[in-house]
Amino acid sequence: MRRSNWTPSIVPSDDQTVYLVADDFGRIGRAWREADLETADLENVIQEMLAGEYSNPIRVAAFNTSEHWSEDVSGDIAREIQRRCDLQLTDVPPHLQAFVDRHISGRQLALRLV
Repeated sequence: MRRSNWTPSIVPSDDQTVYLVADDFGRIGRAWREADLETADLENVIQEMLAGEYSNPIRVAAFNTSEHWSEDVSGDIAREIQRRCDLQLTDVPPHLQAFVDRHISGRQLALRLV
């Protein structure tokens, strides 16, 4: 029997953009969270973040191997979370507040002194 150095690929096989969330677990460290391939899309990641599936998210990365790109999309995700909360007239959930504050620059209104 011939031995091979081949290992199965973890790269998505179709033209799919995958979103991964890095979470901070405090004293035990930081890690990219495990994600089901079918639910690693933009909408599911945002819904899971809002639902509290990530305790202290620090970054969201997106990649598409078919299109040969990857990007830190944390700012886009933070703005979308803020937008959804604003539309629902609710506060950003406490577990996401630091993430939103860190990735949205100029979030506070500047007051003019008269």
